[in-house]
Amino acid sequence: MSEEKKVQTDSGIEIDRLYTVDSPHNSPPADQPGEYPFTRGVQPDMYRGKLWTMRQYAGFSTAEESNKRYHYLLSQGVMGLSVAFDLPTQIGYDSDHALSEGEVGKVGVAIDSIEDMATLFKGIRLEDVSTSMTINATGYILLSLYVALAKQQGADLKKISGTIQNDILKEYAARGTYIYPPKPSMRIITDIFEWCASDLPKWNTISISGYHIREAGSTAVQEIAFTLSNGKAYVQAAQEKGLDINVFGKRLSFFFNAHNNLFEEVAKFRAARRMWAKMMKSLGATDPKAMMLRFHTQTGGSTLTAQQPMNNISRVTIQSLAAVLGGTQSLHTNGYDEALSLPTEEAARIALRTQQIVAFESGAPDTVDPLAGSYFIESMTNEVEEAAWKLIEKIDAMGGSVSAIEQGFIQDEIARSAYEYQRQIESNEKIIVGVNKFQVKEDGSIPIFKIDDSIRTLQSEKLAQLRANRDNAKVDQCLQLLNDHVVSGQNIMPAVIEAVENKCTLGEIADTLREVYGEYR
Repeated sequence: MSEEKKVQTDSGIEIDRLYTVDSPHNSPPADQPGEYPFTRGVQPDMYRGKLWTMRQYAGFSTAEESNKRYHYLLSQGVMGLSVAFDLPTQIGYDSDHALSEGEVGKVGVAIDSIEDMATLFKGIRLEDVSTSMTINATGYILLSLYVALAKQQGADLKKISGTIQNDILKEYAARGTYIYPPKPSMRIITDIFEWCASDLPKWNTISISGYHIREAGSTAVQEIAFTLSNGKAYVQAAQEKGLDINVFGKRLSFFFNAHNNLFEEVAKFRAARRMWAKMMKSLGATDPKAMMLRFHTQTGGSTLTAQQPMNNISRVTIQSLAAVLGGTQSLHTNGYDEALSLPTEEAARIALRTQQIVAFESGAPDTVDPLAGSYFIESMTNEVEEAAWKLIEKIDAMGGSVSAIEQGFIQDEIARSAYEYQRQIESNEKIIVGVNKFQVKEDGSIPIFKIDDSIRTLQSEKLAQLRANRDNAKVDQCLQLLNDHVVSGQNIMPAVIEAVENKCTLGEIADTLREVYGEYR
């Protein structure tokens, strides 16, 4: 008999020819769904009681254009909105700033003031919709704008639900849209935790993100190890501020990627839930709800190909199934054209329909933890967990995530994995259909969604009008109050909310903190 080919996942976990009851890593979880450590799901009945929230990540151009897309998506059956912001908004520059040139409205919507926020959600009652906002360094400003708008609408803040990403550690490690150094950034995050616990109790104060770690080239094992380590750092920072883990722990959420290896991805989600529960218990949580890992999933942007883009519909379908079989609480499916441009309306609709077909036609939601008991899945779950704990132990030995990032450890690990993945594609060890095998001559007939550069002029005109019509003495007073809060160590959220209500711009507020904290280089 010829020697068997060695098969392994991208995380380096070797896959056996056959899994049986006697396989070395096969041990089914003892816990029931909805019970610690939540391997099998955070709710006893999972999707039999309520489907995951179907979101579509959208935002481009001006608030007016994005508002039209939100109304379209809501009419097509999305259950929650997910807002993408442009780069200037993400890094704290108004649209008329010199550094904003060429980027306004390109990868998301431009939001400069309370007026843009009101336009973005025109005709949408914030009390009736759950909104997720992918925003980090300026998360405190966007949350304040959202709260100010809710107050304008007469909403009960106790009923407002949604999530801000607010995960700055992964920005230093994998994505790059940071402003301030790590320690003051952690202070802003714990201010948000503290303020929301009393004033916005249904809001998820952070979405600890493995998504961008994976997009930067990490493996599945690294994705959960680095993400949970970051989560641990946030929890410890909140505890140092005197916050109760059983209170703020219930408002922590996670954001993971779904890639093409269906079984490793399902195992990753199950292992992550179990690991977080154990981690939170070790940090002092006693309320089971504070130990639950609740997560949003987005299908893998970096897995989509510009070659034969319609093949991406199949990839997104596999990834959606992985998220659902792994027990996600909410899901965004990517458009097939996203390797080429922002998604067209048609691509966004097909992506949403993919979720709806999984929900209503596949049978996947009919039972809790459908792959439980599979010798392969249980073995893979245990092996993913074991490998991830080894990485977390290394990070802990360095003093935790912040130290590991400052030493470049996490960045180097991700870079190594990204290099190895690309090397395997170029050597044909890994087949990407349509890229290094099964190529065809393309005719370029896929429609491309383009954003006009004139958006910056429009936003700049709106800003000039805002500055001319507001009470600028009151603006100066608000910015001085914010500066005082920052310097004295008081919670900044009330001062930021007052500033946006008085028409201070995003750039002005970000600059007030820049003057005190400086910028991270």
